[in-house]
Amino acid sequence: MNSSYQTNKPIILWLFTGCLLIYLMVIVGGITRLTHSGLSMVEWSPTGSLPPLNEADWNVEFDKYKQSPEYKLINAHFTLDDFKSIYLWEFYHRFIGRLIGIVFIVPFLWFLFRKKFPEGFVKKTVVLLLLGALQGLIGWYMVKSGLVKNPHVSHYRLATHLITAFITFGFTFWYALDLMYPAHTPSNRSFTNWVRILLLVVVIQIIYGAFVAGLKAGYIYPTFPKMGEDWLPQNAWLMEPLWKNFTEGPIGVQFVHRCLAYLVVILTAIVFLRARKINLNSLQLRIVNFLAFIVLAQFLLGLLTLLMGVPVVIASLHQTGAFFLFSFTLLLLHRLKA
Repeated sequence: MNSSYQTNKPIILWLFTGCLLIYLMVIVGGITRLTHSGLSMVEWSPTGSLPPLNEADWNVEFDKYKQSPEYKLINAHFTLDDFKSIYLWEFYHRFIGRLIGIVFIVPFLWFLFRKKFPEGFVKKTVVLLLLGALQGLIGWYMVKSGLVKNPHVSHYRLATHLITAFITFGFTFWYALDLMYPAHTPSNRSFTNWVRILLLVVVIQIIYGAFVAGLKAGYIYPTFPKMGEDWLPQNAWLMEPLWKNFTEGPIGVQFVHRCLAYLVVILTAIVFLRARKINLNSLQLRIVNFLAFIVLAQFLLGLLTLLMGVPVVIASLHQTGAFFLFSFTLLLLHRLKA
């Protein structure tokens, strides 16, 4: 391993620990969404609290939940056991979020006071801290919006919350790679541009994945390759103006998500084939090969999620696939950086 890695190993491990926790945060957040648990905790504080430790504590929390719009309008039939099943997922989600804050802030202060950061790296870590704070603020705002009158969280807010997490992960991952591989060799510009396009489409696809989740669009038209009997059903055009059908209509959003999946596969195939025609090193080629495998697995997981009616386990694996796809596209782009 190069000297930069040895010198900055504690910082690199710190950043990768942050990446792992952000990944867990997103996966648990996805399960929280799939199990309809996100509005189960009606109070929020920066420091958090312990989970209910006995039956009396559980009844106190359940009584608070009974005052929420979600309970009154949707879950009035819930028993205490039903409430426990949704409460804990939201508790885990918030706990990991606070753990991320501690893991980022405490080592940051230690590295800062011990002057361990390389030159110019403090600004980068401040960016990470600000992104983390923004992510927490967006999460609070998103949940708060569903506790007032309508027990529904806007799919735009959900997408903002998700993509901010991916952006925070991306910067953390990139900065760790910068410390691991400080030297870069010029790469084929055309090939690098194809990878950039792939990354852009992957990001848009992740946003549309959040739209699908927020609008529950994955539950409609569980058929493939057509949506029912048509490629695009006639009732996909009911909203005015036209563009709203593809950002706010469940049918149109599912259609766009499908089309973007095809586009990701095509772009990955282009990257895979072009990689064979240029002079890449062994690491770059391995990344390309693994990226192609991830895309195929992700496409299959997306198909199973749709056809099986969005089961929690398969849908969570599909979200994991999105994380790996995003990560390895970033890794490839970093190793191609001139």
